[in-house]
Amino acid sequence: MDDRPLERGRAWIEVELNALAHNLSDIRSKIPVGCQIMAIVKANAYGHGVKRIAEQMVKEGIEAYAVATVTEGIELREHVPEGSILVLGRTPPDDAKWLFNNKLSQLVMDGAYAKSLNETGYKLNIHIAIDTGMHRLGMEPSNLDEIKSIYDYDNLIIEGIGTHLSSPDSLTKSDVDFTNQQIEKLTEVVNVLKEKGHNTGKLHAQSSYGIYNYPGLKFDYVRPGIMMYGVKSLDDETKIKTDLRPVLSLKAVISQVRWIEAGESVSYGRMYTTGKPAKIATVGIGYADGLPRQMSNNGGKAIVKGRKVPIIGRICMDMLMLNVTEIQHVEAGDIVTLIGKDGDEVIHCEDIAGAANTITNDVLSGLSGRLPRIYI
Repeated sequence: MDDRPLERGRAWIEVELNALAHNLSDIRSKIPVGCQIMAIVKANAYGHGVKRIAEQMVKEGIEAYAVATVTEGIELREHVPEGSILVLGRTPPDDAKWLFNNKLSQLVMDGAYAKSLNETGYKLNIHIAIDTGMHRLGMEPSNLDEIKSIYDYDNLIIEGIGTHLSSPDSLTKSDVDFTNQQIEKLTEVVNVLKEKGHNTGKLHAQSSYGIYNYPGLKFDYVRPGIMMYGVKSLDDETKIKTDLRPVLSLKAVISQVRWIEAGESVSYGRMYTTGKPAKIATVGIGYADGLPRQMSNNGGKAIVKGRKVPIIGRICMDMLMLNVTEIQHVEAGDIVTLIGKDGDEVIHCEDIAGAANTITNDVLSGLSGRLPRIYI
């Protein structure tokens, strides 16, 4: 007999795997023939749960993945026995054995790091990072001697070379010009290496917005992240139309409903005061579950019985309050939708991000591990 608490007893995440499959299909329809998806599944697959997301991606034929850390790579390898996994963050040379034993590839960002990995004695697969203008990781295109030196190391097997576009989401002329310059710089480095007889392997630069704003690039990989999960970082336009479906919904249960008088304050700091008698619902979800505290009293909403209602007062660690005065027959145990659809109403993750003055990547990756993930 299973005597564990109910998964839907307080708050939970629902993940629609068919939506993920649909989004992968949409991305594939936008990239050139021969180009492959390198799926970004860092941060627990952007909060969706890496185990089931990875298993679904394997079913969909995805053969390349990327994570942030070697630990994430080891966990992912348990669910992706074949295919390449690229670690985007720096793995200490002392941990090179974990790269080798789990058949993980490592992003190399400078010559000194390449040298230290080579000296470990492990045969390691690597991708070379070129800094074309974001100035986060990678070697300057002008440092050709440093870049070419990596090809001299016996223990490093170069699988690819790539860069990260800093503003592919923006369609302003200055940002488009800058992005095109980044692409040109990467292409120039690759051409020089090829002229010297080096095999540069797979070429990649486009993340989610790069796919939909620069679809004509004939590179070997695209690296979709946020849009693969059916969400944009912000509610903005792209050069070519997306046909994406949100994969994740966030729901919680009402703990208590009560009436309070006019002039009464709600939650910490008394930042919300009723102007007239109000029916208040307390919901069992808060910022410890990943719901941004910054959206307190800032336009955040939830859906109760198919109607949107405002989040009022400060969001607490484990609870928040709603004004449900206009909705009849609300009681403890009713389900509240924070992200997703209920009836004719929908709250997008972009809405949450806007109310919290952040981006959806922040919201999704911040969803707590204490929220059960239920896969549909």
